[in-house]
Amino acid sequence: MKFFVDTADVKEIKELNDLGLVDGVTTNPSLILKSGGSIAEVTKQICDMVEGPVSAEVVATDYDGMMREAETLAKIADNVCIKVPLTLDGLKACRAIRKQGRLVNVTLCFSANQALLAAKAGASFISPFIGRLDDIAIDGMDLIAEIRQIYDNYDYPTEILAASARTVNHIKQAALIGSDVVTAPPAVLKALVKHPLTDNGLKQFLADWEKTGQKIG
Repeated sequence: MKFFVDTADVKEIKELNDLGLVDGVTTNPSLILKSGGSIAEVTKQICDMVEGPVSAEVVATDYDGMMREAETLAKIADNVCIKVPLTLDGLKACRAIRKQGRLVNVTLCFSANQALLAAKAGASFISPFIGRLDDIAIDGMDLIAEIRQIYDNYDYPTEILAASARTVNHIKQAALIGSDVVTAPPAVLKALVKHPLTDNGLKQFLADWEKTGQKIG
C-alpha cells in the first residue's frame, strides 16, 4: 500500500519523507489555507521535495474553468496530479486531462456508482472519503470493498485512494481490503508505529541493559 500524506505543511511532509513514509501528497483548498502560503508556492515546495504525485485541486466548478486551472497547476511541476470533483463537469475534465497525459485524482467520492464513473473517465486515482461517511453512520470501509470488487471485476487501472482516514484502524482496514493508497494526516501516519507493548518492552530492555554496566562502542 502507498502512503500519501494529507497536508500542505512542508515541515511535516519533510519529516515523514525523511522517514521514507511518503509516496505522494494530497492537498485541497482547506489545507492550502491552513498552510498560509499561495497554492503555487506551497505546491512547488512540496513537488520539489516528494518524488511521487502531489494532488493540487481545481476550484472551478465548470468544465472550461477546470481546464484553465488544470493547465496552470500542471505548469508548477511534472509530478502535479490534478484533483477534480466527482461531478459531470469534473468527469469530463478528468477525461480531457488524462488524454493530455497528466495524472488526475477524482475526489469527493461517496458511492460505488461514482467510483465506477470515475474509472470509466480514466481517473488515475479515485478518492472515497471514508471518515466523512463514518460521520453519518455509514461504514466507509464498505465503500472501499465495493470499489475494490468493481475495479477487479473489470480490471480498471484506477487506483483506490482511501481518503479522509482519521485513525490507524482506518489504515489497517483499508490495507486488508486492498486499497492501493491511503492518505492521512501526518499524526495518523506517525501513530502507526505506536503500541504500548513496544514502549514497555523497550523500557524493560533499557533498564536491564543499564544493570549490566556495559556500553556498545
